[in-house]
Amino acid sequence: MGEAERGESAPRTRISFWCANKHETRPSFAAEAAVPETWDCPRCGFPAGQDELNPPAPARNEPYKTHLAYVRERRTDADGEAILAEALAKLRGEI
Repeated sequence: MGEAERGESAPRTRISFWCANKHETRPSFAAEAAVPETWDCPRCGFPAGQDELNPPAPARNEPYKTHLAYVRERRTDADGEAILAEALAKLRGEI
């Protein structure tokens, strides 16, 4: 009943996408619409591609880093010891 009131629907095409977990998703697109290279899998959320044998790799999430982790990336242990020694000397009134 609703379709007759709206007229004819646009021609559609269904495209298969596969994620790294081998889930198949078949969204439909208008026949003249541009098909995206990737599509988010509705089951696991990984990106899915049109090549079943070579699906895109899931995005790698970096874990949360503390301030100390960032400092250790920029400084060596020797730098840390020198900074600590300087800070302790200031606290003791030696500098």
